[in-house]
Amino acid sequence: MSCQTNSGTDNADYNRKLVLKWQDAWNTGQTEKLSEFVAPDFICHYLTDVEWRGIEGAKTEITNWRKLFPDWHEEVVDFIIEKDKVVIRYNSTGTHSGTYEGIDSTGTKVMISEVSIFRIKEGKLAEQWCFPDDLGLKNQLIKGLSVSYTHLYQWLFFKATQG
Repeated sequence: MSCQTNSGTDNADYNRKLVLKWQDAWNTGQTEKLSEFVAPDFICHYLTDVEWRGIEGAKTEITNWRKLFPDWHEEVVDFIIEKDKVVIRYNSTGTHSGTYEGIDSTGTKVMISEVSIFRIKEGKLAEQWCFPDDLGLKNQLIKGLSVSYTHLYQWLFFKATQG
C-alpha cells in the first residue's frame, strides 16, 4: 500500500472541500450524498488491519461507528495539500455508547488525535490511509470502565453497610 500519486485533481481548494465533506459525513452520520464525492471503488486502509471498500463500505463504517459513538465529531486542525493528496490532522471526540473491541458501553467521553491521507482521483475521494490513536482510545475506555466498577463497588459497599 503506497501513497504514490496518480492522476487527480490539482486544485487545493477543491480537494480541501472534498475532505471536509467526508468529515461532515462522519460528524453527522448523513451518508446519503457520499456518491457525490466518494469514488465507487474507494478504499480505506486503517493503521490496524481493518480495510473497507466502496461507497457501501463507507456507509456501513460510518453508521456502525456512530452507533458506538453517537455524538462522534472530528475537528480538522491542519491541512497539507499537494497535487492529488490531502493530509489532515484532526481531533475526534465522542461518547462511548456501544460495545467496541469487547468493551461494553462505558458512557466515557473520549478524545483522540488522528491523521489521514487522502488520494483524490477524477474529482472524488479514491483512497484514505487513516492513523487513529487506537491505543489512546482503548486506554480511555478501560479507564472509564474502571471508574464504572469503582462506583459499583462503592454502591455495593454502601448497601452492605446499611443492612
